[in-house]
Amino acid sequence: MTIRLSILLPVYNAEPFLLECLDALLPQCSEGVEVLVLDDCSTDGSWATLQAVAATHAGRVKLLRHSQNQGVSAARNSLLEAATGEYIWFLDADDQLVSTAVATVLAGLAAFSPDWLLFDFQVLRQSQSLKHHLRGEHHRKTFIGPSNTLIHDTATLLEGLFLAGQFHPWSKVSRRTLWDEGACGPLRFPVGWLFAEDMATFSRLALRAQTAAYLNVPLVRYRQHAGNVMLCMTLPKIQGLSAALEGFSHDLAATPALQHRLRQTASLAFAISHLSARNYMAAMRFLAAHPELEHAADAARAFARHYRHSSPLTPEELLQAYWRRGWWARYFRARRWLRHVPTLQESIG
Repeated sequence: MTIRLSILLPVYNAEPFLLECLDALLPQCSEGVEVLVLDDCSTDGSWATLQAVAATHAGRVKLLRHSQNQGVSAARNSLLEAATGEYIWFLDADDQLVSTAVATVLAGLAAFSPDWLLFDFQVLRQSQSLKHHLRGEHHRKTFIGPSNTLIHDTATLLEGLFLAGQFHPWSKVSRRTLWDEGACGPLRFPVGWLFAEDMATFSRLALRAQTAAYLNVPLVRYRQHAGNVMLCMTLPKIQGLSAALEGFSHDLAATPALQHRLRQTASLAFAISHLSARNYMAAMRFLAAHPELEHAADAARAFARHYRHSSPLTPEELLQAYWRRGWWARYFRARRWLRHVPTLQESIG
């Protein structure tokens, strides 16, 4: 039987949410869809839960297990090696799929046969309020650009992806060959990173896609809870965010056709520079909020270096672009941090 779609689920100490996740997923999976779940040496009851689920759903889920905890990047890499499907879809164990998610993805793949398929998500909270609805949490967009059509231009994909700034793996389905075929060799998640490994990986993967399609519909419910990595930031996590686009910049430099498009397309240069600045400002805000940190000056220089490497526009050019676009709030927020960014030479010294 040909496997059209591999759904890959890394698990670590996810017992409170695991059954809910799998109960939403497994009834949707039919012929041509394989579900691979890897337990990264959990210390709670996750492995026992997985064994019980596998026994109940015989033949519908394949279990893997690391002998020692290696982190989410290593878990995803192991799952990727084990996958046999034409397309890859990573999920997280604390999230949920909407009831039509798998069918919608399969229909999108059949309709467009893209290298990449993108779709939107909802934010799932224990307690929802009006302010969350007003923030648009019932439908968060992952792409700014054309929907329900085949995109033949990598530059258009990059622009829409960087403007949205949503790089989580569960809102994207990718052709498996993209992970192994590319000018820069096989691509895997960076092991040891504590944060932004998704941005570091999927920004680079986007460079390999020749075609893409975006479905303007939320298919995943992204759970916000106390254990979310984004809710408890530390310096090592912020350092990962700051460096997240370093690999992308390296791979982009090795792609002459896209480099030419970047020089010719102001909107693409703006999108990349906008995300680079967002990462830099988040890192600098963290330092400002933690004046007690040792080596803060060294960290600030590293953050400036990462920003200068990854941003096609200078800080001055980006501020001018914000002003021209009428992004007044963004302009004034960014001006504080971007007016005095050290030059690349200063950040190295």
